[in-house]
Amino acid sequence: MILLVCFSLYDLEWFLIRCRFYFVLFYRAVLVRIWKDCVTGLSREERTYQYVLTHATPGDPDSILEAFDVWCSKVEFISTIGPKKGKILDRLLMELSPMTVLELGAHCGYSTVRIARSLPPGARIYSLEMDQRNAAIAEKIIRLAGYDDDTVELIVNPSDEVIPRLRSDYGLERLDFVFMDHWKKCYLPDLQMLEGSGLLGKGSVIMADNVLFPGAPKFLRHIRKSGLYEWKVHRATLEYSKGIRDGMAELVYQGIK
Repeated sequence: MILLVCFSLYDLEWFLIRCRFYFVLFYRAVLVRIWKDCVTGLSREERTYQYVLTHATPGDPDSILEAFDVWCSKVEFISTIGPKKGKILDRLLMELSPMTVLELGAHCGYSTVRIARSLPPGARIYSLEMDQRNAAIAEKIIRLAGYDDDTVELIVNPSDEVIPRLRSDYGLERLDFVFMDHWKKCYLPDLQMLEGSGLLGKGSVIMADNVLFPGAPKFLRHIRKSGLYEWKVHRATLEYSKGIRDGMAELVYQGIK
């Protein structure tokens, strides 16, 4: 009986510790956002841009990302890939040197800048963002970092409308690298559209963020069962947070067997 009580107290303590991390996230991501939206009259993304504009060096991608990281970790939470998972992305891009990159979910442009600075000369990113207000901020951030239309083409439309037209409207023949960080419910249908588009070749790499939190279980189930990929999950913690487990899925397309 005493042993059972001890186990119960241990489980309760563990549960309360875990809840603390999620409460802090809820406070920073939701409550602070609502309050500051009311006080400032600006969106969270607009506030982020103002901070980056006044604290970063124009034309210096490293400075842009550092300003973002300070804001997101110390001032106001905003969901980007962040510096820890970002280093995994950096390393992979440096190894692959992809020439044609598709980004699904530009948001404020953080990951776009992070990808662009790791690409070889002549490479190009096609970055999709469906929210027009976020896309306007992303455009400013990307240009502030020093990247022009030749390096980053920002496309303001939903992914399910753009992916089927990448070949006809944008002249793409193959995607070397795809980064997914948009709505998690879109991961699977967008991946299946890419599979059917003919734009994935043997060795094309797809990286998907936040597959463990908030999670993309249908996406993970598909890559396990499809037999189309060699894959692994890079385990990490949620960006700018402590104690919340997350991960990024890395997929290498093997083609239809």
